[in-house]
Amino acid sequence: MRHSTREEEWAGWMRGALKGDTQAYHRFLAAVTPHLRAMARRRCDQLGAPASEAEDVVQEVLLAVHLKRSSWDPSRPIGPWLSAIVRNKLIDSLRRRGRHVNVPVEDVIDTLEAEEQTDAMDRLDASHLLARLRDPQRDIVRSISLEGAGVRETAERLKMTEGAVRVALHRALKSLAALYRSETREDE
Repeated sequence: MRHSTREEEWAGWMRGALKGDTQAYHRFLAAVTPHLRAMARRRCDQLGAPASEAEDVVQEVLLAVHLKRSSWDPSRPIGPWLSAIVRNKLIDSLRRRGRHVNVPVEDVIDTLEAEEQTDAMDRLDASHLLARLRDPQRDIVRSISLEGAGVRETAERLKMTEGAVRVALHRALKSLAALYRSETREDE
């Protein structure tokens, strides 16, 4: 499948998802996740970040895609939108760890004119799902994914090891995805 054909298919599924088609949204997420993972690994390699960073970035990207899906303009290509999210989440991750990152303007030119839009329903949806997580998973997701804290900082605050925080974050994000799927099935 050609690159543009693949992105057109993703865009079609996302358009359907924005109209409430949960199956289209699931197809979109299943199809785009391997691409996001490869992109995150490639960018980690380019920026000298450890390969282990890529999976954390992918989880944060998937959460951001879910929370910010209404910010994608269906009349524009979806690839640059996804690339911008991956790049921004990786940069956020590196900054939390004290690394300085220089991003060439050519890498961000497509996103400079994009306007940040937040949808109140998305925030309510996220808050509702987060409320259903147990502690410390809820605190970890809020800290890392929403407030931008690092794994080390979160681990110290919660008196946990960094490994335990990473595992809990991964499990929490899987739980959030399952909760979202079950709620969208109930809405059908």
